Amino acid sequence: MDGFLTAMIDWVLGWAHTPYADLALAVLAFAESSFFPIPPDVLMIALCLIHPAGAVGYALICTGGSVLGGAVGYTLGRYGGRPLVKKFLAEAKIATVERYYQRYDVWAVGIAGFTPIPYKVFTVTAGMFLLNFKRFVVASLVGRGGRFFLVGGLFYFFGEPIAAFVKQYLNLLSILFVVLLLAGFAAIHYWSRAQGGAPAVVVQGSDGDGK
Repeated sequence: MDGFLTAMIDWVLGWAHTPYADLALAVLAFAESSFFPIPPDVLMIALCLIHPAGAVGYALICTGGSVLGGAVGYTLGRYGGRPLVKKFLAEAKIATVERYYQRYDVWAVGIAGFTPIPYKVFTVTAGMFLLNFKRFVVASLVGRGGRFFLVGGLFYFFGEPIAAFVKQYLNLLSILFVVLLLAGFAAIHYWSRAQGGAPAVVVQGSDGDGK
């Protein structure tokens, strides 16, 4: 597993030294919001190391790509429904995510977007549970934007000290971040088992039609 993650990370990092780095960052952020396993932070950090003055711009690219990808995930969940989601998630995990929505509404998406909790799980299930789409987009902007602009801002304002540290430990930090992402999946799994996989109740936006 470590070998696979390392190979994937090396492939992603390789784009940082090509003329298509910005486009690759946008595509990666877009894809990670619905299916790709490697978070865009890996490539974003590499680009910030190369060009710290562009860190805020990279954060903007990541945020835009991620929110658009999240909207696609929402659409897949809404029109693919539970049969589609069940191909990727066990029923107990679906019920667990739904309990997050029952407690936090669309802000569960914002929490997932800012943390190593798997964002793609929440974008697809948000559509399946018919959460209000406009508030879903706002929550995505807050969560993903907060995360990417925090990283970008650190590089922009404190470039040299942070860049030296990250450059020395980039591969280790990249692997650690992906491990944390996988730990998010595990946390959802074990939390759902602890809750007994209670049956889910459909969650809708406040207007009742998800729009």
